[in-house]
Amino acid sequence: MSHLLQTPKTAYSSTVDVLRYLIQARSITPSDAGTLNFLATQLQELDFTVEQFICNGVKNLIARRTFGEGPTLAYSGHVDVVPAQPAGWRVDPFSGQVIDGVMYGRGAADMKGSIAAMLSATRHLCTMEKNKPNLGTFYWLITSDEEGEAEYGSLEIARYLQHRGVKLDACLVGEPTSGKIVGDTIKNGRRGAISGRITINGKAGHVAYPENTINAAHIAGELVTQLAQLNWQKDVPGSQTTLQVTGITVPNIVDNLVPASCEITFNIRYSHAYKSKEVCEIVKSVTGQDKFCAQLQWERPCESFYTGKKAERCFLSLVEHAISKQLGHFPALSTAGGTSDGRFFANADTQVVECGVKNDSIHQVNEHVSLADLDAIEGIYLSILRDFFVPQE
Repeated sequence: MSHLLQTPKTAYSSTVDVLRYLIQARSITPSDAGTLNFLATQLQELDFTVEQFICNGVKNLIARRTFGEGPTLAYSGHVDVVPAQPAGWRVDPFSGQVIDGVMYGRGAADMKGSIAAMLSATRHLCTMEKNKPNLGTFYWLITSDEEGEAEYGSLEIARYLQHRGVKLDACLVGEPTSGKIVGDTIKNGRRGAISGRITINGKAGHVAYPENTINAAHIAGELVTQLAQLNWQKDVPGSQTTLQVTGITVPNIVDNLVPASCEITFNIRYSHAYKSKEVCEIVKSVTGQDKFCAQLQWERPCESFYTGKKAERCFLSLVEHAISKQLGHFPALSTAGGTSDGRFFANADTQVVECGVKNDSIHQVNEHVSLADLDAIEGIYLSILRDFFVPQE
C-alpha cells in the first residue's frame, strides 16, 4: 500500500457540475482516473481527514469526520464504471451532456450520480448554521474496484477499518435501487452469487459403436437436468434461489466421435437464507454421484447479506422514515438484483442499506439520470444525514 498526496484544488459546489466532472473522468475498472483525488479535496475542505491507499493497482479512499460522541455511519460507493461502446449513444458517453433535463453518460446512474448527490448533502450537513451536527462519526468509503472482481476495493477497505478497530453502526451504499421514482425501493440485503465449472469425463470412440464408449455429453445432459430441478427449501419470499446453466462445451471437431469430455458452467444467485457453504454442499450432493464422473470447481463467490430491524438505533427504520418525509410514503424493501459491496460491511454490528437513483439504464447505452432525480436523491441523503448526526429537539 502506498499513499497519494497530491489532489486537485478545484471546488465544485453544484451537484450537476460534480457529476459532469465525474462522468468525464474515464474511470473504467480498476482506474479511478483522478476522481479519488478530486473527492479527497472536496472532503478535506469540509474538515474530513482523508487517507488513500493502493492495493494491487486499485485506489481506495477513506475519509472521516467526527462530530461528537455517538454512532458511526459510513457512505460506501464506487467511482469505477463498465466500458461504454460509442455506438448508439445520443452523446459522447464520457461527456456528461444534459438534454431536456437529463444527464447522459457512463456512470450517471451507477453510481456517480449518487456520489455527486451525497457530496452535496455532506456539504449542506457540514455547513449548517442551525442545528449543527454534533453526534457520531461520518465515514466516506470509496473504491475504484466494484465493477470487476472486487478483490482489492471495498473488501480491503473493510479489512483496513477492522485492523484499526473501527466498528460501523450503519452503512449507506449508494447503488441505484429505485424503480419508477427515486426512493420507491431500497435494498436491505442482497442475494449471494457463485459460479461453478463442472468437467465430465467419459470415454471416446466411434459413434457407430456406442457400446464401447461413455458419452460425456449424455452424462452432462442428465446432470444439467438434476441441477435445474434442485429444490431450495430455505428460500424466503422475495429472495429466491436460481441456478442457471451458462455453458455446455464439448471439445469435438468431428461428428463421428463420441466425446470423452464435456464442460458445464453455471451461476447460482441464492437467497439470503443461505450462505455459500450450504449452497456448495447442495450442489455437491448432485455432482458427487459416482455415475457422473464429475469434477467440480467453484469461482467468484459473493456472500449474501440481510439487514433486519433493530430494537434500538435502527438505521433501516431511520432510512425508511427519511424517505417517507421526502416522498410521503415508505419505500419497498428488496433483496433482489445482483451483488454489491454492501456484503463486505454487513455483520452483526453493522446495518447495511442501499439507496440510490433509478436503475433502469445502468450498464446500458444512453445510461442517464434526470436532474430532478438527482435533486430528489440529494434531498433523501440530506434527510438521512440530519436524522443520524443532528440531535433531535
